[in-house]
Amino acid sequence: MTIEATGYCPCGQCCGWERSWIPPFRPIFSSGSLKGKAKKVGITASGTKARKGTVAADARFYPFGTVMYVPGYGYGRVEDRGGAIQGPVRLDLFFETHQQALQWGRKNVRIKVWH
Repeated sequence: MTIEATGYCPCGQCCGWERSWIPPFRPIFSSGSLKGKAKKVGITASGTKARKGTVAADARFYPFGTVMYVPGYGYGRVEDRGGAIQGPVRLDLFFETHQQALQWGRKNVRIKVWH
């Protein structure tokens, strides 16, 4: 199946968080239904620590734990979801740095999926 894969990292720009201006200056969600609520940076929606191989997908199509192979990225497991990830043909791939995520950019790739 061919999908559109985008790179993301744990930064505020990629993950929608900002520092609170109220002590103790913790990260908070910068938008959406959780705006202003505390955000655990680097922790996925499934509760795992984001790392190389973490994939964000629409859980209606790819439940947490689904294994995928993405050419140029490698094997990954769905452990996260994102606001812009809608439908079966969009994925986000985790990278350690913003530069790596930008270098990947947005690509159309043919993936293999194991449910």
